[in-house]
Amino acid sequence: MESLILVDKNDKEIGHIGKVEAHRGSLPLHRAFSIFIFNSRGEMLIQKRGSKKNTWPGFWANACCSHPRVGEKIEDAVKRRLKEELGFSCPLKFLFKFEYKAQYDNVWGEHELDSVFIGRYDGAVKPNKEEIMEWKFIGVDELKLDVKRNPGKYGPWFKLCYERVLKNLG
Repeated sequence: MESLILVDKNDKEIGHIGKVEAHRGSLPLHRAFSIFIFNSRGEMLIQKRGSKKNTWPGFWANACCSHPRVGEKIEDAVKRRLKEELGFSCPLKFLFKFEYKAQYDNVWGEHELDSVFIGRYDGAVKPNKEEIMEWKFIGVDELKLDVKRNPGKYGPWFKLCYERVLKNLG
């Protein structure tokens, strides 16, 4: 069973918990990350989460989201997970951290201290079909309009941070 890293609000490690337990019940705060990828045309890579996900299956989100493993540096975790989910590597830059808590249904939810990374990539994308139902590059203006018109299609963490990511593009 995969263990996640429990943290306090200052991102100090305070213990470990199983992945399932972290996303049920009291929803303890744990370390996570989100990766945003842009191509040279300034379009954002978004993915529709796999149908077997416990939280927000079939919702659109940023290129990749996950958790570092116990003992793994977050910089190593983002590189590993990007390759596992999307089949490519690119340089990633840390932007900021934010905390969010969201309930998916009466069982599942998330409470994460999310470190946000950004990268640029124009090559082939080879998504892991277990993790990702669909993916696409989308123009920023089109994305903003769609999130405004259809907020229920997007994961809560994405809606909380994507505009802040866009402000860091310049």
